Amino acid sequence: MGDPTNSGPQIWGGVECTVNRVGNSWFNQLTRTGHAYREDDLERVASLGLKTLRFPVLWELHEPVAGAPIDWRSTDRRLAQAKALGITPIAGLLHHGSGPAYTELLSAGFAQGLADFADQVAQRYPWLEWYTPINEPLTTARFSGLYGLWYPHARSDTAFARALVHQCQAIVLCMQAIRRVNPSAKLLQTEDLGKTYSTPHMKYQARFENQRRWLTWDLLSGHVDARHPLRSYLLRTGISGLELEWFQDNRCPPDMLGINHYVTSDRFLDEQAWKYPPGCHGGNAREVYADVEAVRVLKRPRAGWDRVIRETARRYHLPLALTEVHLGCTREEQLRWLLEAWDAARRADARGYGVRAVTAWALFGSVDWNTLLTRATDHYEAGAFDVSLRIPRETALGKLIRDLSSGRGDAYDALGRVGWWRRKDRLLYAHDTSPQAPRSAALPHRAKARWASSRPLLITGGSGILGQAFAAACAARGIECRRMSRAELNIADVNAATAVVRDCNPWAVVNAAGASPRHLVSILKDRKVPLLTFSSAHVFDGRQSSPYRESSRVAPLDDLGRAQAAAEQVVVQAQSGALVIRLGRCFAPGAGNGGWLEEALDLLRDGKPCRALADVLESPTYVPDAVNASLNLLIDRESGIWHLANRGSASEADLIERCAALLELSTESLRRTGQRSEPGGPALYRVLETERGMPLPTLDSAMERFADGVRASREAAQGTARRRA
Repeated sequence: MGDPTNSGPQIWGGVECTVNRVGNSWFNQLTRTGHAYREDDLERVASLGLKTLRFPVLWELHEPVAGAPIDWRSTDRRLAQAKALGITPIAGLLHHGSGPAYTELLSAGFAQGLADFADQVAQRYPWLEWYTPINEPLTTARFSGLYGLWYPHARSDTAFARALVHQCQAIVLCMQAIRRVNPSAKLLQTEDLGKTYSTPHMKYQARFENQRRWLTWDLLSGHVDARHPLRSYLLRTGISGLELEWFQDNRCPPDMLGINHYVTSDRFLDEQAWKYPPGCHGGNAREVYADVEAVRVLKRPRAGWDRVIRETARRYHLPLALTEVHLGCTREEQLRWLLEAWDAARRADARGYGVRAVTAWALFGSVDWNTLLTRATDHYEAGAFDVSLRIPRETALGKLIRDLSSGRGDAYDALGRVGWWRRKDRLLYAHDTSPQAPRSAALPHRAKARWASSRPLLITGGSGILGQAFAAACAARGIECRRMSRAELNIADVNAATAVVRDCNPWAVVNAAGASPRHLVSILKDRKVPLLTFSSAHVFDGRQSSPYRESSRVAPLDDLGRAQAAAEQVVVQAQSGALVIRLGRCFAPGAGNGGWLEEALDLLRDGKPCRALADVLESPTYVPDAVNASLNLLIDRESGIWHLANRGSASEADLIERCAALLELSTESLRRTGQRSEPGGPALYRVLETERGMPLPTLDSAMERFADGVRASREAAQGTARRRA
C-alpha cells in the first residue's frame, strides 16, 4: 500500500468481481470476463507496474454450501503469486452480492455468516493487511432493497434500511474477527459517491439523498446519534434505537475511505416527469418525478472528481483513495476519464486532502453493466485489457496505466479534447440553471494545459462512405480530424501528399480513399505516423467452408482481390506500425450514405425490380461499428491485419430481405440471382472472422440500428419537405 506519508497518489488496480443474483440467476463477472480461468492474469497486472490490487476472496464462491469444507486452492495459488510479484492485495469478501443461496441481505443471520467466513479467511491468510469486507453497501442496499433490481428484489425504505444496516453490521463483525487474528488489519471502505441536484420543487428529496449517501461511513464511524439528520428516518423504517447505539458501542471507522465515482453518479430530480423518457420516472411516497443523470441535464455541471474528493475529505478527515475509476465508452474517453481522475487526485493531495491512490478499475473489462447486471446480453466493455476473445490484449488504457505508474503520464493528451461529459453535445434534457445547480463548468487551471493543443487525424477519401463515417465518429468522440476528398488530396501524387502531411502534422492517417497507399506508406514511415488502411474479403478465393481469419491463406480470384492483396503486402512490409483492416461488404444509413443497400430498399418501396445475389455468402459490415472499432484499434496502437465484420453471415439478397422486413417493406419485387462463381461451380463463401480480438456486434443488432437510422433519415427529410411546403 505504500508509505502513508507518500509524496503523491499511486496507481492501483482492480478486477470487476461482482457476483450478483437476479431471481434464481447468478451473474459472475469473474467467469464472464474469463479472469477466473486465466492463471497468468496477475502477471499481466504486474506488467502494468501495479503494486496494489483490489482482490476478490468472495463468500459466495468459497462457501456456496453452508458448513461445507472450503476449497482454497485457487485463492492459495493467486495470493502466493501476488506475493511473488510484489502485489499487495486488498481482500474483498462480498461485491454487490447478497451472500450464498442459503442467506440474503435481509436475513437475520447474514452479518454473522459473513463474519464467520472472514474469520476463516484471516486464519488462512493471517498476513493479509487490507480488507474491504463489503463493496458499496449503500449502493447494494439501494439496488436490492429499494429499486428491486437485484435479489431479494425488495422495493421499500424498510428493506433498504435493513439491508444497509445488516451489511454495516457485517463489516464491523468481519473486522473484529479479522483483527483477533491480525490486530494490524485495516479497513478500506468503498462507496459510490454521487451528488443529487434538482429543480427548486424537488429540493427536499435532493437534500435527503445528499444526506443518505454518507450513511455507510457514518454508521461504521458511530456518527448516527441523536443529532444525525437521518436517525429519525432510520427509526421510521424499523431500525431500532438499540441497533443504532450498537454502532456507537462498536465503532469501526475506516482506515481509508474508497471513493467510487462514475460519470453518471451525479443525479438530477425533476417533478416534470413528462419531459423525460418513461425509463427515467421514479418517485417517493409523495410524488412521481424524473431521476436522470445530472451530466445530461445541467448546462453548467461541476467537475465531479474535485468536488467529491473535497467534500469527503472535509467531512471525515481520513486518508482517501479513488477506488473505482472506469468508463464504459470509446477508448479515448476512457483515457480522458482516468487522466481527469489522476489530475484531480494529485491536485487534492497537494492541497492536503490525503489522496493515496487512483484505482484503474475493471482491468479485464466488465459484462452487462449497461443493464445494471439485470440481464445477460453479453455486452462487453474493455478495460486495460480487451478479453472479448478470452485472450487478453492490452489496450491504450493499459499503456496509460503503465506510464502513470512509472511517472510518465504527463506525456498524454488523450487526443487533445475534453471528455464527452464536458462537451455541449452531452445535453439531452437541457435545464435552466437553478439555485441547486452548480455555478461553474470550467476546468481547474492546472488541468487546462493537458487539453491545450492536439494533432488531428488526417482522413483521405473524405467524401466517400468510409471517410464521412470517420469524420462523423470523430465529431461524436471529440477527436479533431481533417477530412480531405480525393480532389483535395490525391494520394498517388507524392509531392501533394507530402505537403499535406507536413502541414497537417497528424497523429495518424486513415486511408479511406479506396486507392493503394503505396506513396503514403513511405511518407508516413519517415515521420513515424501510423497508417490505417482497408482491404476486404476479396483477397480470399471464397472456396472455404468456414470463416476466413487473419491467418488464412490469401488467394484472390479477381482483379480487385489481387490489387487489395498487393496493397496489403506493400503496407505491412514497409511500415511495421501500419494497420490493415479487412471489411465485409459495407452498409450504412442516412443522407445518401447508405449506398447499395438503401438503393435496393428504395426499389422495393417503389415496387420496382431489385436483383440481388443469393449464393455469395458474405460478412456484411455495418460502417459505424467498423469505424468505431477501427479508431479504438488505432488508439491502441495496434498493427498488422485485422478482420472487422459483424458477427453473422448473409448473402446480398438475404440482407436486403431482412432489412426490408424490419422496415415493413414488401419483397415481392426482389429477384434472387446467381451465380457469381463459375457456372455449375460452388457458391462463393466470403465470411470473415477475427482471431485477434475486437469482434463487432451481431449482424442482427447492426440491421436493427441500420433500420432505425433509415427511419430517422426519412422522417427528417419529410419534416424538411413539410417546412419548405
